[in-house]
Amino acid sequence: MLEIAGEIWAYAATSIIVITTNGSLTPDGRAIFGRGVARQAALHSPGLAHKLGRLLNEKGNHVLDLGDGIVTFPVEETPWSLPDPRLIARSAQELRQLTDLSGWQKIIVPRPGCGGGGLAWEDVKPLLEPWFDERFVVISQNR
Repeated sequence: MLEIAGEIWAYAATSIIVITTNGSLTPDGRAIFGRGVARQAALHSPGLAHKLGRLLNEKGNHVLDLGDGIVTFPVEETPWSLPDPRLIARSAQELRQLTDLSGWQKIIVPRPGCGGGGLAWEDVKPLLEPWFDERFVVISQNR
Protein backbone atom coordinates (compact mmCIF):
# COMPACT_ATOMS: atom_id res chain seq x y z
CA MET A 1 0.00 0.00 0.00
CA LEU A 2 1.32 3.39 -0.99
CA GLU A 3 0.32 6.71 0.56
CA ILE A 4 0.21 10.02 -1.26
CA ALA A 5 -1.32 13.48 -0.94
CA GLY A 6 -3.22 14.96 -3.84
CA GLU A 7 -6.52 15.28 -5.68
CA ILE A 8 -8.23 11.90 -6.19
CA TRP A 9 -9.98 12.89 -9.42
CA ALA A 10 -6.63 13.65 -11.08
CA TYR A 11 -6.22 9.84 -11.30
CA ALA A 12 -9.63 9.07 -12.82
CA ALA A 13 -8.33 8.52 -16.36
CA THR A 14 -5.66 6.02 -15.32
CA SER A 15 -6.91 4.30 -12.16
CA ILE A 16 -9.89 2.85 -10.37
CA ILE A 17 -11.35 5.49 -8.03
CA VAL A 18 -12.84 4.31 -4.74
CA ILE A 19 -15.61 6.30 -3.09
CA THR A 20 -16.55 5.77 0.54
CA THR A 21 -20.26 5.10 0.96
CA ASN A 22 -23.05 4.03 3.29
CA GLY A 23 -25.95 1.63 2.76
CA SER A 24 -28.89 4.03 3.00
CA LEU A 25 -31.48 4.78 0.35
CA THR A 26 -33.91 7.63 -0.19
CA PRO A 27 -37.64 6.76 -0.39
CA ASP A 28 -37.36 6.72 -4.19
CA GLY A 29 -34.45 4.25 -4.10
CA ARG A 30 -31.44 6.50 -4.64
CA ALA A 31 -28.23 6.00 -2.66
CA ILE A 32 -27.41 8.81 -0.25
CA PHE A 33 -24.07 10.42 -1.01
CA GLY A 34 -23.38 12.30 2.19
CA ARG A 35 -20.11 14.13 1.74
CA GLY A 36 -16.54 13.92 0.53
CA VAL A 37 -15.52 11.85 -2.48
CA ALA A 38 -18.94 10.20 -2.79
CA ARG A 39 -20.67 13.57 -3.08
CA GLN A 40 -18.07 14.67 -5.64
CA ALA A 41 -18.74 11.49 -7.67
CA ALA A 42 -22.48 12.13 -7.59
CA LEU A 43 -21.94 15.66 -8.91
CA HIS A 44 -19.73 14.31 -11.73
CA SER A 45 -22.16 11.49 -12.63
CA PRO A 46 -25.79 12.50 -11.97
CA GLY A 47 -27.17 8.95 -12.50
CA LEU A 48 -24.82 7.41 -9.94
CA ALA A 49 -27.27 7.68 -7.01
CA HIS A 50 -29.90 5.66 -8.87
CA LYS A 51 -27.37 3.09 -10.07
CA LEU A 52 -25.91 2.54 -6.60
CA GLY A 53 -29.41 2.51 -5.10
CA ARG A 54 -30.38 -0.40 -7.36
CA LEU A 55 -27.18 -2.28 -6.51
CA LEU A 56 -27.60 -1.70 -2.76
CA ASN A 57 -31.15 -3.02 -3.03
CA GLU A 58 -29.95 -6.15 -4.87
CA LYS A 59 -26.62 -6.87 -3.16
CA GLY A 60 -26.57 -4.99 0.13
CA ASN A 61 -23.96 -2.67 1.61
CA HIS A 62 -20.84 -4.18 0.01
CA VAL A 63 -18.00 -3.13 -2.27
CA LEU A 64 -19.66 -2.61 -5.65
CA ASP A 65 -18.29 -1.82 -9.11
CA LEU A 66 -20.32 1.10 -10.46
CA GLY A 67 -18.57 1.07 -13.82
CA ASP A 68 -16.68 3.97 -15.39
CA GLY A 69 -13.76 3.27 -13.05
CA ILE A 70 -15.68 3.94 -9.81
CA VAL A 71 -16.00 1.42 -6.96
CA THR A 72 -17.78 1.81 -3.62
CA PHE A 73 -16.20 1.19 -0.22
CA PRO A 74 -18.79 1.05 2.58
CA VAL A 75 -17.63 2.65 5.82
CA GLU A 76 -20.96 3.07 7.63
CA GLU A 77 -24.54 1.81 7.48
CA THR A 78 -26.18 5.25 7.31
CA PRO A 79 -24.92 8.76 6.60
CA TRP A 80 -25.80 9.61 10.21
CA SER A 81 -23.91 6.75 11.87
CA LEU A 82 -20.25 6.72 12.78
CA PRO A 83 -17.83 4.83 10.54
CA ASP A 84 -17.55 1.19 11.65
CA PRO A 85 -14.02 -0.27 11.80
CA ARG A 86 -15.41 -3.78 11.22
CA LEU A 87 -17.18 -2.60 8.08
CA ILE A 88 -14.02 -0.83 6.91
CA ALA A 89 -12.00 -4.05 7.39
CA ARG A 90 -14.62 -6.09 5.51
CA SER A 91 -14.68 -3.54 2.71
CA ALA A 92 -10.88 -3.70 2.41
CA GLN A 93 -11.07 -7.48 2.03
CA GLU A 94 -13.90 -7.23 -0.54
CA LEU A 95 -12.02 -4.55 -2.51
CA ARG A 96 -8.92 -6.75 -2.63
CA GLN A 97 -11.00 -9.70 -3.88
CA LEU A 98 -12.69 -7.57 -6.56
CA THR A 99 -9.31 -6.11 -7.59
CA ASP A 100 -7.81 -9.59 -7.99
CA LEU A 101 -10.86 -10.82 -9.93
CA SER A 102 -10.95 -7.75 -12.20
CA GLY A 103 -7.20 -7.53 -12.81
CA TRP A 104 -6.98 -3.87 -11.83
CA GLN A 105 -3.47 -2.49 -11.49
CA LYS A 106 -3.97 0.84 -9.72
CA ILE A 107 -6.69 1.64 -7.21
CA ILE A 108 -6.91 5.08 -5.57
CA VAL A 109 -8.57 4.98 -2.14
CA PRO A 110 -9.37 7.96 0.11
CA ARG A 111 -8.61 7.42 3.78
CA PRO A 112 -11.81 5.52 4.68
CA GLY A 113 -13.76 6.98 7.59
CA CYS A 114 -11.13 9.62 8.29
CA GLY A 115 -12.28 12.86 6.61
CA GLY A 116 -15.85 13.68 7.57
CA GLY A 117 -16.13 10.39 9.46
CA GLY A 118 -13.72 11.57 12.13
CA LEU A 119 -11.60 8.42 12.53
CA ALA A 120 -7.85 8.77 12.98
CA TRP A 121 -5.71 7.47 10.11
CA GLU A 122 -3.46 5.72 12.65
CA ASP A 123 -6.48 3.61 13.69
CA VAL A 124 -7.71 2.89 10.15
CA LYS A 125 -4.40 2.09 8.44
CA PRO A 126 -3.93 -1.27 10.25
CA LEU A 127 -7.38 -2.37 9.02
CA LEU A 128 -6.26 -1.95 5.40
CA GLU A 129 -2.68 -3.22 5.53
CA PRO A 130 -3.50 -6.97 5.49
CA TRP A 131 -5.42 -6.53 2.22
CA PHE A 132 -3.80 -3.69 0.29
CA ASP A 133 -0.67 -4.43 -1.72
CA GLU A 134 1.36 -2.14 -4.02
CA ARG A 135 -1.61 -1.71 -6.39
CA PHE A 136 -3.48 0.29 -3.74
CA VAL A 137 -2.74 3.98 -3.29
CA VAL A 138 -4.29 5.69 -0.29
CA ILE A 139 -4.67 9.38 -0.97
CA SER A 140 -5.11 12.22 1.46
CA GLN A 141 -6.31 15.57 0.22
CA ASN A 142 -3.79 18.35 -0.27
CA ARG A 143 -4.45 21.10 2.23
